[in-house]
Parts: sequence; C-alpha cells; structure tokens
Amino acid sequence: MKRLFIFGLGYTASRIAAALTRQGWEVISTGRDGTLAFDDSGAVRLALADTGHVLSSVPPGADGDPVLDTYGDALGGKWLGYLSSTGVYGDTRGAWVDETAPTGTGRRTARAGADARWLALGARVLRLPGIYGPGRSALDRVREGRAHRIDLPDQVFSRVHVDDIVSGTLAALEGAAGAYNLADDEPCSQNTVIEHACRLLGIAPPPLQTMDEAALSPMARAFYAENRRVANGKARRELGWAPRFPTYREGLADCLLSDRLLAPR
Repeated sequence: MKRLFIFGLGYTASRIAAALTRQGWEVISTGRDGTLAFDDSGAVRLALADTGHVLSSVPPGADGDPVLDTYGDALGGKWLGYLSSTGVYGDTRGAWVDETAPTGTGRRTARAGADARWLALGARVLRLPGIYGPGRSALDRVREGRAHRIDLPDQVFSRVHVDDIVSGTLAALEGAAGAYNLADDEPCSQNTVIEHACRLLGIAPPPLQTMDEAALSPMARAFYAENRRVANGKARRELGWAPRFPTYREGLADCLLSDRLLAPR
C-alpha cells in the first residue's frame, strides 16, 4: 500500500488526503484533524521511516519552517511536496509571473525562505494564490456580511479552487521536482469576484469604500498591497494539469451547488 505522510491536515490537505484514500493510499498526518501530534517525535519519526511520500502544508513561523527544522533529517530519499504561496513573488504591479520570476522580495520573506529550502531538498513546490472552495469562498463572505468592495482600480489577483489544488498535487506525484504555480486562468480584481457572488445570491453588492472606510485588518490591507497575475503554463506543460475551474465563475457555481447539496432539508 502506498503511504503519504501529511504535515498539517487542514482545509486543503484534508481534501488531498481524501482523494488519495479513495485511490487506496494510506494517509498519516499531523494537524488539526490529523492522526498524530506534531510534537510526538517518536511516533512521527516511526511513521516517516515507513512512508515513501511526504507532503507539508505547514507555513513557516518567525523562526523558520517547523517541519524542516524538526524532521528535516528524516525526509531523505522520499517524494516530497510542499504547499507554498505565490506571495513569494511579491508585488509585480499586476504583471504576469511564472516560476522563473525572482522570489523573496515581497512581504512573505519567511515563506520564500521555506519555499527555497524545500526546493533545495528536491520537493515539488506548489505555489498557490488565494484558495477558495466550498465553505470558504466569496459566497460565504457575502452571506456573513464580511465582503468588501475596495476602491482600488488597478487591483488584480489570481486564485485557485481547492479541488484544483488536489488534482495538481496528484499530478505532481508523477512529476519532476521543482516549483509549479497552480492558479486559475483569469486573474481579476477582488471586486469582480464579490460582485459575481452577489449576483449568484441575489444580494446587492456592498458599497465601494476606501481601505480606511472599510476598517480593514492589517492582514487584509497587506493583501491589497500586492498585485500580480500568476501564470500556470508550467504545470500544464510538465504535469499535464489543467484547472477544472478555470475562472471564478465556474468555481463559485460549484461552491453554490455544494452549499445547496449540504444544506439541511
């Protein structure tokens, strides 16, 4: 039986685990919903010794990457995967970036450092933009009154549906080591996505505001401080991957359908 060890079984990684389990894999994991505690070193090292594939979705902390710092010596000779962020490219003022673009110049310098360390170990580093999916999309923010439209005419970003991350990870199991962007085909503004979510729900869009008027958190302000379009051509060419949800329109339609299927009857 093929085994995958996942560090950090959260929203995205749990869907990867479910997909592989359906294919007959055994999945062992740490994290909120995991099977082992991260700091149970004996159990984790024993499981790693008997595992041929390791995936980490754990973000770096202020002091570095906790997975590599704690268990890096136990990862040799394995297939390695790392869920990184397109934030490593920094602000490109809306220009396109691919995997040849420089990293480490943006606000996520710790992430860029972890990204580089995983690459040096021969990992498949999957760089992800804004992740959305059932229960975690613009539809939910609109319903809960948390959606904003910010008056920034040049703002643009890429996104990826969680199930496209799953298919990209499965494709990377057979792919060469290196970095791959997994993103949709149509970068656009946050306002465009929010307005479409409102149309789907039959709700009037929120007012256009400045960031000060919207009283955004520091994290939200940092999101708007960087603009880039993420190219996914390498993943298409080398992994044979293509997004099932190429734009926010297909993705939000899927989220809406999932919400309706899960709604109490």
